[in-house]
Amino acid sequence: MIYKKYKELSLSALGLGLMRLPVVEGDNAKIDEEKTAEMVEYAISHGVNYFDTAWGYHSGQSEPTIGKILSKYPRESFYLASKFPGYDTANLQKVDEIFNRQLERCRVDYFDFYLVHNVCESNIDAYLDESYGLYEYLKEQKKQGRIKNLGFSVHGTLETTKRFLEKYGDAMEFCQIQLNWIDWHFQNAKAKVELMDSLGIPVWVMEPVRGGKLAKLSEKHMAALEELRPGVGAPEWAFRYLQSIPQVTVTLSGMSNMDQLAENVKTFSEEKPLDENEINALYKIASEMVASVPCTACRYCTEKCPMGLDIPRLIELYNEHVFTGGGFIAPMALSAISEDKRPSSCVGCRGCEAVCPQSIKISEVMADFAKRLN
Repeated sequence: MIYKKYKELSLSALGLGLMRLPVVEGDNAKIDEEKTAEMVEYAISHGVNYFDTAWGYHSGQSEPTIGKILSKYPRESFYLASKFPGYDTANLQKVDEIFNRQLERCRVDYFDFYLVHNVCESNIDAYLDESYGLYEYLKEQKKQGRIKNLGFSVHGTLETTKRFLEKYGDAMEFCQIQLNWIDWHFQNAKAKVELMDSLGIPVWVMEPVRGGKLAKLSEKHMAALEELRPGVGAPEWAFRYLQSIPQVTVTLSGMSNMDQLAENVKTFSEEKPLDENEINALYKIASEMVASVPCTACRYCTEKCPMGLDIPRLIELYNEHVFTGGGFIAPMALSAISEDKRPSSCVGCRGCEAVCPQSIKISEVMADFAKRLN
């Protein structure tokens, strides 16, 4: 196992994400405890020492399940991470209750790593609202030793990330972002990594294979990669890409079965970072896979929109939604936008299309977006 230095700790470069554990009869709330225990045993015996759970994973069953399983191991033999569920702003009124319940569910006296969960457009104002006392509470838990390292995860834009860091950056010791060879450009993960690097904040990676989309590529794309690294599968390409980014400390993978775990452990038994030619080959494939609406954000369209829609931003979210095949990111971002500024508010006047340098059929994009969301 590759290990990364973080302060005085030696963390396994591969962390076991506990959001996609094996389940019974396809029910996400029914974790197969026996299979999960076998996976944890295999992970620990092969050097994995970082485990990442959260309040809402598996409908609230991830924390108690991993707490029960890890209680059989010496506390100093693993590092456990969980998160405060502020993605649901109603939870901000129950900070103390939730945090103490998390410790109980995980059967620990402290969290090695604790995160402000999913900073994004729909919750940033609440997270920045000092009246909830979240920030002061977490600082106090750190002072008491019940949180060893405090960080945050982010699915929001770069600007939202900057807003959070402007207020709380001094206390943030690590940051977890969605990072893979698609999102380096597609979600501007590159800018987030550069921002963290400028602030000296280590990067943790989530969604390294984009929810499985990068774990299986087309025959055409695999043939192109085979010429560069014969015999290397798509998941390994995704992880080798991340090994090429020096700011990355821990890569979290939500493995659902023993085969995935064994394959990923094998990949992380040694570092084989990609060279520039190999990385560019992935970026070329990424551009073909995304096939997005080619908006350049010139904003000529917004000057002609009678509804005042932020068309470039809506197209950005449309591209995300189409590529993901749904998912939570676009709806989450749209929830922070007033209803009269969402795709369904487009009246189809086509004034925007008359000035679009890319000749995008914007009214059709907005109509399709509204249909997909419904």
